[in-house]
Amino acid sequence: MKFKRKDFFKALALGTISLPFAIRGFGGNANAQDEGASTLSGERFKWKMVTTWPPKFPVLGEAADLFAKWVKEMSGGRLDIKVFGGGELVGALEAFDAVRSNAADMGCGASYYWAGKAPASQFFASVPFGMNAQQLNAWILCGGGMQLWEELYGSLGLVPLLAGNSGVQMGGWFNREINSMADLQGLKMRIPGLGGKVLKRAGGAPVLLAGGEIYTGLERGVIDATEWIGPYHDYKMGFHQIAKYYYAPGWHETGTALEMFINQDKYNQLPNDLKMIVQTAAQRINIWMLSEFETKNSIYLKKIIDEGEVELRQFPKEVLAELRDHTRESIAEITAADPFSKRVYESYSAFQNQISNWSEITEKSFYNNIQLS
Repeated sequence: MKFKRKDFFKALALGTISLPFAIRGFGGNANAQDEGASTLSGERFKWKMVTTWPPKFPVLGEAADLFAKWVKEMSGGRLDIKVFGGGELVGALEAFDAVRSNAADMGCGASYYWAGKAPASQFFASVPFGMNAQQLNAWILCGGGMQLWEELYGSLGLVPLLAGNSGVQMGGWFNREINSMADLQGLKMRIPGLGGKVLKRAGGAPVLLAGGEIYTGLERGVIDATEWIGPYHDYKMGFHQIAKYYYAPGWHETGTALEMFINQDKYNQLPNDLKMIVQTAAQRINIWMLSEFETKNSIYLKKIIDEGEVELRQFPKEVLAELRDHTRESIAEITAADPFSKRVYESYSAFQNQISNWSEITEKSFYNNIQLS
């Protein structure tokens, strides 16, 4: 039987010819036996993805849509994923349980949202004064982090995928100056997760507000300050119109990893090639998201400075030093109460110490001494 070239590729994409046949079509040895080779299944799958982001939310929601698009294209339509924004199928913070219970096949969010269900999960997203995006990627992908993440989520019936990073975030919008720790006393700030626990230890009052309530809360004085993400999203929220001071750096989120999570049974039903396509699309999203954040944030920081009357400030070193001490206390409390959190943080911390020695003589020197302009 003789295939035309275009028919050959079409048949391969649709799964109607086997992988060994495809190899022979490219001149491979017809007698070679490859134990890893198998017939591509023509079975088709339709999945639902629920997210913690509003529909089409810039960068984060867009990433979910791109992932679904790329998976469909790479699989020749054999895996078709329909994306639901937060509130469209289930509530935004119900995504984790929806996937566990089979109400959806996969989800998209940030693992620190699930700290109440699995305390160790937050260490795979962001740790105050922790690793940046580059370092966190290295730990998760090549330093043992993913194995721990898979073990944790596996016990919950899920498969985790690393799927993006925000990069170093900004420290937040304030309507009072932060010159010392005294200025944090009684400060009502919208700040979630570990960062909120640290602020509370420092004498502040962390407040949980949904994204749609933050602008009004800051404008009306319900809160004195808020963190969000970075210049791109902060500009879109209009914070530069109602806050006086924009502080850096984002000590609480030094490079927040985003995730996708799949129902374990549904994942195991996929043939190996579709599993690999899902993994590959997630890795592409991981690179795309950080690149998009870096690009957009650099553009919108300039817009904030040029268009508003906001003062860009740096947190004083003594404030950061005390917040760092409170972070250590908060982490010690979490790891003492949860053995798996202790395992994860020991791995995280050891890797951070190891890679910081390398970064000290490379990345730090680059920023301080050898940039071209």
